[in-house]
Amino acid sequence: MTIHEASERYQIPMKILKEYETWGLCKAVKKVMGAWQYDDSDLEWLSLIMTLHDVGFTSQEVEAYMRLLLDEQETKGQRMQMLCRQRNAVLDEIHFKEKQLERLDYLRHEIRKEMSSENQDN
Repeated sequence: MTIHEASERYQIPMKILKEYETWGLCKAVKKVMGAWQYDDSDLEWLSLIMTLHDVGFTSQEVEAYMRLLLDEQETKGQRMQMLCRQRNAVLDEIHFKEKQLERLDYLRHEIRKEMSSENQDN
């Protein structure tokens, strides 16, 4: 299938498909008349690439992860470190958002108290 067919059928942004092509991660040459042809193995790789993007990896981090995955040597430890770093970054973001919610709730509470006291005075 062509890049456009893969994008439409599997809802993969063209930007990601073009990155995949430029990374040259596929072991076999799959160009037909100058156009990349995607097969099931490409779609499996692309599914992982989409997941990595979805969890917050940058394009450079995705490429590095995928290159480690293809490396003939044992890279599970390095990939695990990348995933742990991203997990910690997401947790930091969640904690920051929780603090923002606490502050918003405090401000809302203060306004409600003022409104309640105004209503009692009337």
